Amino acid sequence: MMGKILAYRLKEMNTAEKNYFCKHFLGQETSSNRGRYRYRRKGLLDHIPHRKLIRGVLIIPSGYSDEVVDFLHMYNAEVYIRNVVLTSDDIRILGLDKKV
Repeated sequence: MMGKILAYRLKEMNTAEKNYFCKHFLGQETSSNRGRYRYRRKGLLDHIPHRKLIRGVLIIPSGYSDEVVDFLHMYNAEVYIRNVVLTSDDIRILGLDKKV
């Protein structure tokens, strides 16, 4: 089964811009009222099956690559994408074994 490996690097951004990007791409655990209420702000990757290998490198199913690349280009990220053969471990983590 084929998937995509995606490597990205954010170009010159200050800390506030990087935090804004991470919140919208990865999501964020948040609390309010001195930690009494905890909730998760969802990001783009919360609804896309993915496997994060290291910082800036993801494995995603082929069908989601356009959506992720378009999002990264909105933040002027440098993006590299290649086709990969998914291992059985990747297929299990991405949840693709249930769709067959």
